Amino acid sequence: MEKPAIHLTPIHPACGHVHAEPRSGRAGLWIQGLFLFTAVLFFILWGRREGFQTFSIIFSSIVLEAFPFMLLGALIGGLIEVFAPREKIANLLPNRPVLTIFLAAGLGLIFPVCECAIVPVVRRLVKKGLPLGAAVAYLLGGPIVNPLAAASTLAAYGMMWKVAMIRLFLGFAIASAAGILMDMFFTREQAILPENHVGCDGCHGSHDGGGFFHRLRAGLVHGAEDFFDIGRFLIIGAFVAALMQTMISRDLFAAAVGVPVFSILLMMVLAVVLSLCSEADAFVAASFRFTGMPFSAQMAFMVLGPMLDIKLVLMYLSLFKKRAIITLSALTAALVFFSLLVMEYVSL
Repeated sequence: MEKPAIHLTPIHPACGHVHAEPRSGRAGLWIQGLFLFTAVLFFILWGRREGFQTFSIIFSSIVLEAFPFMLLGALIGGLIEVFAPREKIANLLPNRPVLTIFLAAGLGLIFPVCECAIVPVVRRLVKKGLPLGAAVAYLLGGPIVNPLAAASTLAAYGMMWKVAMIRLFLGFAIASAAGILMDMFFTREQAILPENHVGCDGCHGSHDGGGFFHRLRAGLVHGAEDFFDIGRFLIIGAFVAALMQTMISRDLFAAAVGVPVFSILLMMVLAVVLSLCSEADAFVAASFRFTGMPFSAQMAFMVLGPMLDIKLVLMYLSLFKKRAIITLSALTAALVFFSLLVMEYVSL
C-alpha cells in the first residue's frame, strides 16, 4: 500500500516555528511578469528619448521617498508580531464595532505612520485580530489624521490652521465611513486574503518563550519578510505612476479650473497618479493655488492621495482580495468626491 506523501514546511531559523511556504497568487505573478516585460520594452524603445530622463527622475524619487517609510512600517509590523500578544490587542478593543472603527480612524494621532508604511502595520494588526472595519479605518485615516500630516499642511499653507483642521476632519470622517461601509458589505473571510487571517500569520505559537534578543531578532525577520513581500508592489506602482506623470498634458489644468466638478475630479486623478507621500501632498496641492484651482480641489488632492494611489492599490494586493480592493477604491473615491463637492457649494 502506497504511503501518502508528507509535505514538510520549513522551520524558521529566527523564531523556531513552522512557517508555511510563501504562495504567490496567479494574479500577482501575471502582474510581475507584465511589469518586467513592459519595463524592458520601455527601456529598449524609449531609453534614448528626452522624456525617459524625466521618467527616470520621477520613478527614482518615488521609490527613494517611499522605501524608508515602508521599511519603518515593516519593522513596526514585525515588532507587533512578536511583542503584542493577540489577547492583549483584543482586550484593548471596545465591544462596539462602530466605536472601534472611530478609534482606529483616529489612531494616527498617537501612532503616526505615512501611507508608505501603513500596509505592513495593518497586515500584522489584522493577523492579531483587528476587525475589518477598524483595519480599513486605520489604513485610510492613519496617514492623514496624524501630527506629521498636520504639520506639513501648516507649513505648506502658511500656518493656516483652518486648512490643517479641515484636512484632518475630512480624513477622519471619510476613513470612518469607509470602515463602517466595508463592515456592512464584507465579512473578514470575504475581504481579507486567507494568509492574513487570525492564526494564519506564518508563525504559529507564541514568541514569549524566548528571551528579549531572540524575540527582537524574530521581529526583524518578520519585518524583512513583509518588506520584501510588499516592496515589489511599490516598485510596480512607482513605475506606473512615473509613466503617467511623464505622459500627462499640462493643458488639462486650464480647462478644469473654472468648473468645480471637473477640477475636483482632475485633482483626484492626479492624487492617484502622482503617488506622493502624505507629508508631501500638501506642498503639491498648495502649488496649485496660483493656477486658480478651487480650494475644494486642492483638498481633494490632499485627502485622496494618502488613501488611494497606484502604489497603495498594488500594496493592497498583499492584504485584501481583489473584489474588496475594487469596492474599497470605489467607496473611497466616491466619499472624497461627494464630500468635497458639498464643501465647495456650502462654502459659496
